[in-house]
Amino acid sequence: MELLLVRHGLPIRRELKEGVADPELAPEGHQQASRLGQYLSSEHLDAVYASALRRAQETAAPVVEGRDLTLRIEPDVSEFDKDSSEYVPVEELKRTNDPRWQAMLDGTWEPGSESHEVFRERTVGAIERIIGEHRGDRVAIVCHGGVINAYLSHLLGLDNDQRGFFYPNYTSIHRVAAASSGERSVVTINETSHLRGSGLPMGLFQHG
Repeated sequence: MELLLVRHGLPIRRELKEGVADPELAPEGHQQASRLGQYLSSEHLDAVYASALRRAQETAAPVVEGRDLTLRIEPDVSEFDKDSSEYVPVEELKRTNDPRWQAMLDGTWEPGSESHEVFRERTVGAIERIIGEHRGDRVAIVCHGGVINAYLSHLLGLDNDQRGFFYPNYTSIHRVAAASSGERSVVTINETSHLRGSGLPMGLFQHG
């Protein structure tokens, strides 16, 4: 089967004193998601999943639109900060040299309550479960940068603490070929052709 792991679009900034932030997409994020949906419209998909967080579900909506599919929600591909009371796009942290950005660089920032080991077990387990349910299919999972890092670092045999070994751009596609024998092959990483020439933010250093 072919697996498409897709990062969500750009969310808004939300910082609460209590409760779960769970931000929606920013206007630019909706534009990114629309371009993603158009880009994938020529590809047959047998199923589309999204995490339980709003930014993932809103990104997945244009992918499902026009297909005879219902978006499936999989809570176990939610990000490590899923229960956090704040969400600040990492680009804002970098631009303002926020202490949290420095903590991300040196590996000491832990916004979630899960350990690296528990997070990887949860997310990798969920993705493998979806693969097992869709032999021979092409399936998209709209999720998060940390989830994509966890799964690809697992496939590449990297250390468990390499949760941020690379930066997935907004609405980037990461394709994996998954054989029923258990073999996994990374086909593409950070596929963002749909954002080229758009002027939309792509990631830390780029615009489309």
